[in-house]
Amino acid sequence: MKKIIFCIAFIAFAGIINAQVRDIKQRVKQRVIDKKNQKVNTAADNAVDSVFSKTEKKAGDIVKGKQDSVKKNKKVVDTETVDQSNKEAVSTEANENTNQGISPGDANSKASPSLEVYRKFDFIPGEKIIVIEDFSQDAVGDFPDKWNTNSSGEIVTIDGKEGKWLMVQNKGLLIPEFITSLPENFTFEFDLVCNPDFDFYSTPFFFDIAALKNQSDYMIWKQYSYENRNGVEFKFHPMYASKKTGSSEYKVYENGKEISKNQIVTGQFHPPKNHVKISVWRQKQRVRIYMNEEKIWDIPKALNATTQYNSIIFALANSRRATDRYYLGNLKLAVGAPDTRNKLITEGKFVTRGILFDVNSDKLRSESYGALKDIANVLTENGDIKVKIIGHTDSDGDDKSNLDLSKRRAEAVKNILIKEFSIDESRMETDGKGESQPVDKNLTPEGKANNRRVEFIKI
Repeated sequence: MKKIIFCIAFIAFAGIINAQVRDIKQRVKQRVIDKKNQKVNTAADNAVDSVFSKTEKKAGDIVKGKQDSVKKNKKVVDTETVDQSNKEAVSTEANENTNQGISPGDANSKASPSLEVYRKFDFIPGEKIIVIEDFSQDAVGDFPDKWNTNSSGEIVTIDGKEGKWLMVQNKGLLIPEFITSLPENFTFEFDLVCNPDFDFYSTPFFFDIAALKNQSDYMIWKQYSYENRNGVEFKFHPMYASKKTGSSEYKVYENGKEISKNQIVTGQFHPPKNHVKISVWRQKQRVRIYMNEEKIWDIPKALNATTQYNSIIFALANSRRATDRYYLGNLKLAVGAPDTRNKLITEGKFVTRGILFDVNSDKLRSESYGALKDIANVLTENGDIKVKIIGHTDSDGDDKSNLDLSKRRAEAVKNILIKEFSIDESRMETDGKGESQPVDKNLTPEGKANNRRVEFIKI
């Protein structure tokens, strides 16, 4: 009798296994057809990897997903999962005599988008950089030390992208606790990545400029109430290109009451644009938001004129799929309102950190268009002014190389002003000072970024 029961059980078990194998094969076939569905994180999908990695390498490649194994003590997220041939402009903060970063979206492509793409991009970074958060001080696998959350998150690296990233996927709030004051003029930039097959109905990514009495207390009760909340909240959502509607919107709150709301469809980023740069520009009550080269919001009365805003908040709601997630990186807060015209004409000197270059190169990056256009407008409107353009670097590298790099970068700025904005060559001279004239300490990312600059001196 025991043998009969055992045989019946074995036959039933074999039937289940055969069914699962058929299901696994069907999943593999489907993933061959639909290359977008690279992210595999469910139990069934992991079974596919497990079965075929031992028996057939090619099948394992087809269903490549998040690599949970640690390689060289780094938690690596597969680039096939996060960034499928993204060629768009996304900034990444970098070191060693660069003006913030490598060309975007790309460990493989070295080319930046042309300035032509950015002709409508009028974003100009604040005068002084006070915060750079690249998670370099945090260990992979940990939640960042200088942040707070009522949810979860962890630091990862992304195959094919520079630096470290904060991966988030669960409902809740994330607050960078080192930001405790937001003046009436500031800019805030960050990179945002999602998996390319992000579900249409999963949570958008929330970004808030807020006035909080206490960040820690807010983390607790914000889950249930908007009581005494002041600020503005924006929602970004990755959408399939075929979708015509979405949930991107902004809301303005005063004392916990929603006083205005606008739902639009332009605040979307579509695959392969699953990596975008968000640029926020506050000028007193006015707030502008950009995604890459596109201005998606420009709200004249987004903020209360008398409220002291002091916090940046990121948040997620509920996702439809557990595999959908965001990656946050390369945060930069700069303060001060650029006043190019007054400083150049009246004070005789204008300094900008918004003219950016590729790593160790004099090649201008396309995000520089707003700053270049700003100085070009002043020169065009004041035709009798001549300027000397001076490049500066931080102290990384040797003196001779830095000096040469700074001179070449100044010359590149001059050439683009001639070519793109028709400024007469006879009105401009160039020079470079390398690392010889620092305005900040070269001991922190913020200090180095402030030292990497371009000066315009009236002559």
